[in-house]
Amino acid sequence: MASEKVIHLNESTFDNQIQSGVSLVDFWASWCAPCRALAPTIDKLAESYEGQVKITKVDVDQNPGLAARFGVRGIPTVLVFKDGETVDSFVGNDPRQVEQLVERHAN
Repeated sequence: MASEKVIHLNESTFDNQIQSGVSLVDFWASWCAPCRALAPTIDKLAESYEGQVKITKVDVDQNPGLAARFGVRGIPTVLVFKDGETVDSFVGNDPRQVEQLVERHAN
């Protein structure tokens, strides 16, 4: 069950959505089993950190320009932005590592 609190970004909405505050961006694809396995963690973070961290997703198949722009070579890749600047990242399906990314940067 996907959380309605997760914001799905594309190339036209990306910059506007991450320009202020803390944002976590999950780069994923529907065919990627590790991405699907990480999805419940992303949903849980969106619920837990509502109002503190914007939790977002970018489908790399639909938005290859964003994946290229941020050097995404493997998925899932999770990036944390603060006021539009990349401040942290993690590649892989390790829910605890992703949770720690958010904990480090939550307001």
